[in-house]
Amino acid sequence: MKTIQISLNSIDKVKAFVNDITKFDYDFDLVSGRYVIDAKSIMGIFSLDLSKPIDLNIHAEENVEDVLAALAPYTL
Repeated sequence: MKTIQISLNSIDKVKAFVNDITKFDYDFDLVSGRYVIDAKSIMGIFSLDLSKPIDLNIHAEENVEDVLAALAPYTL
């Protein structure tokens, strides 16, 4: 598992983020405070405080570089 910090500070960024990560078969969790939600859920993402950076847990053992490249626009 790898954890990175991302920023999703606009509606368009959230839509693009979900479209980008649904291309991968791995599990992704967003962690904000004590809340953990499925990162592929648009409704779940909008339940978080998007004004602050969010931790993204990537549950992948291999090809993590491909995932990180796709997530570059959102990484802090």
